[in-house]
Amino acid sequence: MPVALITGASRGIGAAAARRFAAAGFDLLLVARSGEQLEALAEQLRHQGRQVRTASLDLSDPSSIAAGIRHLCSQGLIPDVVINNAGAAWTGPLATMPIERWQWLVQLNLTSVFQVSQAVLPLLRRSGDAETGGLIINVSSHAARNAFPDWGAYCASKAALQAFSRCLAEEERPHGVRVCTLTLGSVNTPLWDSETVDSSFDRRAMLPADQAAEALLVLAQQPPTQVVEDLTLMPTAGAF
Repeated sequence: MPVALITGASRGIGAAAARRFAAAGFDLLLVARSGEQLEALAEQLRHQGRQVRTASLDLSDPSSIAAGIRHLCSQGLIPDVVINNAGAAWTGPLATMPIERWQWLVQLNLTSVFQVSQAVLPLLRRSGDAETGGLIINVSSHAARNAFPDWGAYCASKAALQAFSRCLAEEERPHGVRVCTLTLGSVNTPLWDSETVDSSFDRRAMLPADQAAEALLVLAQQPPTQVVEDLTLMPTAGAF
């Protein structure tokens, strides 16, 4: 059975992806900060006949990531697909953004992706060649390509994630590891309920998390001899 590692898997896009990948026959390695929510989801998926391993990791803490991912991947399941989905947002002007918030956001949206990728690359390389290469999918945002007032830090972190993904793809191509991005417009997830986000958008017009999960599965099921370097999915109503 193929194996997918998904970060931010306890809710939103990550939880929807876990359910969709399980239904498609994937065993799962699930990472999230909330161990209780994560284990509840894992139990549901185990009842469907899937093997599921979990790790409660706070990806805003850089000191815990490498060891946590290595331990998770030592429990009998080796990932074929790694989905870096975890992330956060903060709204407010750049001129008054506290440095602590900037560092927190960049850690979650960019640096943790670097750390998770670095931790799994030896595994993806070991199983990766021209026919069976591993795949990393980084979940990005249309904010990487556009400027939105009060979303500057988020835009910057996602733009950096896009650049990181392209560079990693070039470096890992000789090792048989493919890297791509899923670029999303607004998705109706708990991100909009966060205390760090101030928004009044009509969430009914946003993409449902299940559609984002389906797009992730499309990317994951591409033949190993090809890669969709970026898939952009937007609500028909526009950016928000």
